Amino acid sequence: MRKLLVIFAALIASFWSLPAAAEVTISFHSFNGSVFFGRYPHAFVILEGTLDGTGEKVSENYGFTAKKVSTAILSGPVEHGIMVEEASYIKKTNRHFSVTLTDEQVAKVRDTMRAWRDAPGKYYDLEKRNCIHFVGAMAEIAGITVDFPQQMLRRPKKWMNYIAAKNPHLGASRIR
Repeated sequence: MRKLLVIFAALIASFWSLPAAAEVTISFHSFNGSVFFGRYPHAFVILEGTLDGTGEKVSENYGFTAKKVSTAILSGPVEHGIMVEEASYIKKTNRHFSVTLTDEQVAKVRDTMRAWRDAPGKYYDLEKRNCIHFVGAMAEIAGITVDFPQQMLRRPKKWMNYIAAKNPHLGASRIR
């Protein structure tokens, strides 16, 4: 009996000393925006947490955008860039849903971001490759089903609500 108690105590002690589980969460955000107030509607992602394999802390966010906002955006592809948002801006956005990523998925998100950022030429296209398409690529890495209805390509919040409804396992509520 005493031996059994010692084994039981050793098991409990081993569980107590385990490090906290590492994980990185990707959150999907939209910004309502306004032509009159200087920021157009926008979609982006935030990665936060700790990589399991290395213990590296992760605190990153990315949004795909045109380098210059002008009427040229309406005519076809323009120069592009990745926008990193400040905390004060993030507070004003809508967080639609979050998903936990594996270390491999985090690496793929980073690789995809760099591929979009470093693509040669004019890569931002309001109809074919905008912030929604970028966030959609990130969502697919996370195992989320996406598509891009034409009537939503300039409406990030509406598109995110649509994607949340398409993926009920996310448990996301519609944002008004």
